[in-house]
Amino acid sequence: MLGGVEAGGQNVYVAELSAALARHGHEVSVYTRRDDPGLPERVHTPQGYTVVNVPAGPAEPLPNHQLLQHMGPFAQYLDAQWSVDRPNVAHAHFWMSGIATQLTARHLGLPAIQTFHALGVVKRRHQSADDMSLQDRLRFESMVARAATWVAVTCTDEVFELMRMGRPRSRTSVVPCGVDNHLFTPDGPAEAKSAMHRIVSVGRLVPRKGFDDMVRAMPSIPHAELVIVGGPKPTELHSDSEARRLRDLADELGVGSRVHLLGSVAHQDMPRRRPGSCAGPLLMGPGDIGHDADLRQGGRGPRPAGLRFECAVGMSRHVRRGGGGHGTCSTRTCLAMPG
Repeated sequence: MLGGVEAGGQNVYVAELSAALARHGHEVSVYTRRDDPGLPERVHTPQGYTVVNVPAGPAEPLPNHQLLQHMGPFAQYLDAQWSVDRPNVAHAHFWMSGIATQLTARHLGLPAIQTFHALGVVKRRHQSADDMSLQDRLRFESMVARAATWVAVTCTDEVFELMRMGRPRSRTSVVPCGVDNHLFTPDGPAEAKSAMHRIVSVGRLVPRKGFDDMVRAMPSIPHAELVIVGGPKPTELHSDSEARRLRDLADELGVGSRVHLLGSVAHQDMPRRRPGSCAGPLLMGPGDIGHDADLRQGGRGPRPAGLRFECAVGMSRHVRRGGGGHGTCSTRTCLAMPG
């Protein structure tokens, strides 16, 4: 579902990237840490890529700060798999997956692409004491950045951050996030507005996403409503601390009737929440939208012939400036997701 605390935009990013590569005839595998003992080892999705649930650590959900210790077993699994069925390239998403991917890629002589989605140095700069990242993150990120065969970033700001970390500009590409223009179109049904204009803001419902900035701006936008998408199920919003904080702030500013919190929204239902008639803005935390289809439990579908990609994708934490996420890919491409 959209906006889950531990399910952000990286999940959508990896799923859509994998599906697009599969449509172009590539063989794509997404590696993610098994977090449920009932999950099968391999799942063939209707979109044409395969999800591999890696036995690394306990088969249960873990918070991000507990994932690093399981990257060793994750790398050992990748090494065993890729030694027998070698991919053409590995693409890691987020710094933790970068560690597991590069350990394996270096041993097997594979090219390793890295996408960070979010950088610890940016989080530390803007969140200061509120940054709960692991103390070793900055050191590991610098090592991963310098050692990757290639780095693909989603914005130009990240290029300069990586250059300060020692990453050559000549081996870095900017590949902005895209939009599914088959799903998100200017036409089709849209929910009725309660004001002349609608502003839609989407992301995980956590303080660092900046929803409070939009709420504070609402007194200066008298003919607009603000729709916030993300967080727990609508029936659970009343017990969510961030939802209560935003509602209290809206009431304090006198805009409570024009600020609407929807909670989690299924990916396929998102187009209905658009501003409508292309007349209003859609604001999103950087690549930070969750999705309703669990990558780990996709349906069955044929694996297309062609190049093979392997990816390792991990959990991500995003900030307002900069991206967020982690993983691994190959042509046969591999994607790996520790969380």
